[in-house]
Amino acid sequence: MSSVPVALVTGGSTGIGEGIVRRMLADGYRVVSLARRSPSWSHERLEALEVDLLDAAATAEAAAEVTRRHAVSHIVHNAGVIWPKLVEEVAQDDLHGLTQLHLGAPLILLQAALPAMKAAGFGRVVLMSSRAALGLQTRTAYSATKAGMIGMARTWALELGPHGITVNVVAPGPIQDTAMFQDVITPGSARETALAASIPVKRLGRTEDVANAVAFFAAREAGFVTGQVLYVCGGASVGSVTI
Repeated sequence: MSSVPVALVTGGSTGIGEGIVRRMLADGYRVVSLARRSPSWSHERLEALEVDLLDAAATAEAAAEVTRRHAVSHIVHNAGVIWPKLVEEVAQDDLHGLTQLHLGAPLILLQAALPAMKAAGFGRVVLMSSRAALGLQTRTAYSATKAGMIGMARTWALELGPHGITVNVVAPGPIQDTAMFQDVITPGSARETALAASIPVKRLGRTEDVANAVAFFAAREAGFVTGQVLYVCGGASVGSVTI
């Protein structure tokens, strides 16, 4: 394996993804961001490819390009969208689209990176699920595919453990400083205040809370931890939260 580990991070241009990219750069990784748009900032160890991960063919092309140039040692699949709808309004295209984005894209990326990981006898895969995997109103397609990530990760953990490759899941709760959250909850609103009060630690999450969890799973020292789900939710996964 290269002396500088290479992390492929999806959705790395904004929000939680940007927080993860910045943390991994600070920890010494070379980072390749795959997202619909490039980050608005630069770093000597940051590369960016613009790709729509809802497009399986484009995702495969990007994965091939990255793995031709780098022996990817880490994959963090963070890209995601919610598309909230009541069950009566959910279309098959909603389910198919989020299946590709949340499940199909990481499968394509892992398959491309696996030869190098297996050759090195080392790899780290972190999938970004959600507290909504436990169920949440208006989240039929989102919750289903985020829950599917957990089963997929546990299967990969069993298959890849003998090769020194760990696979784990981070499942965030409400993360305040992201566009995804602010699209649903107006900043400074009474609804935001009530949501924070309903969380056991009495605050909303921040991107660094999630980046810290990813950094733990990504570390070489975390080799005895695989197939696990870490809810970064302030205790919200223990009870119920209404958004």
